[in-house]
Amino acid sequence: MPLIRGLARTAAVAGTATAVSNRVSRRQANRWAEQEQYPPQQDQYAAPPPAAAAAADPFEDLKELAQLHDQGVLTDEEFAAQKAKILG
Repeated sequence: MPLIRGLARTAAVAGTATAVSNRVSRRQANRWAEQEQYPPQQDQYAAPPPAAAAAADPFEDLKELAQLHDQGVLTDEEFAAQKAKILG
């Protein structure tokens, strides 16, 4: 009799564990299916562009550029390119 009781208990525990495991697997599979069916919503609107910087004074930029050129930081070609960009 104790042997049958032990076997019955083992079968009940194993059956319960299997049922719980299957239920967890089904739940997880359903969640994955929902995620595939309904992808996460993204914002419909793009973020606004950053505010434009205050218009820089081209004369100040040219003065700073000339100082860098005089100090030898900028080559003649770099100076000419940046000057054209500022005045352009």
